[in-house]
Amino acid sequence: MARLSMNEMTTYRWSFEEDVAHYQAAGIKAMGVWRQKLSDYGEEKGVDLLHESGIAASSLLWAGGFTGSDGRSFRDSLEDAVEAVRLAAVMSAPCLVVYTGARAGHTQNHVRRLVREALKEVCDLAGDLGVRLAIEPMHAGCAAEWTFLTTLDDTLELMDKVAHPALSLVFDTYHFGYQEDVLERVEQLAPRIAVVHLGDGKEPPQKEQNRSRLGEGNIRLPEIVAALARGGYDGDYEVELMGEDIENSCYKSLLEQSMHAYARLVPVLT
Repeated sequence: MARLSMNEMTTYRWSFEEDVAHYQAAGIKAMGVWRQKLSDYGEEKGVDLLHESGIAASSLLWAGGFTGSDGRSFRDSLEDAVEAVRLAAVMSAPCLVVYTGARAGHTQNHVRRLVREALKEVCDLAGDLGVRLAIEPMHAGCAAEWTFLTTLDDTLELMDKVAHPALSLVFDTYHFGYQEDVLERVEQLAPRIAVVHLGDGKEPPQKEQNRSRLGEGNIRLPEIVAALARGGYDGDYEVELMGEDIENSCYKSLLEQSMHAYARLVPVLT
């Protein structure tokens, strides 16, 4: 059943412990766990805190960087991804978000070969532990430091070549909600989507992401959610907001507004 979740990137200034406390107080039942915040708090303590709070982990983010663009070796990134898969399984997170890493001077063929090799190696473990690897493409305007996957078609081609049942997709409404054919695409893609990131915006990203509160941008969220439902998607909807219009927000008010905005989408789902 479709469920509202809050991604910890949205409440960037809060710590992991504060996120859990405030989400619980607001009545939010799930959260996208950011590994950096969890690590700062302590992984074992954090997993215990989640279980005690009754808040489910809708995803764990992130692993990847297999291209070496963040300064790590291929082997280091691969070992980190394995560790992240095991952590996701311990906290019962259904998926681990994956960013490939930037092209980093490699040829297109080589960079894709690196990522395919990594995914094939990690997917077997993920499948055994009941975790889906959810690869996230991004809008070309803000993808440079994160991934070379900037279109849905390129992402699907990569997934098809890996051809593993544990490999799935993150669909972010902010990155691809501006596409003219988005409604048709998401309905077709729904069975391959592990988690939906809900974001709104007034214009496509240019270098930096600048999202707006849900319903205050120009993305057709009700229509996109309806198309996802028609396609059979019934997973989590993680609110992921960031950028200049968000960073100085009162987070408690932002949680409340996000919940109201999601509630307006719920009739589309039922």
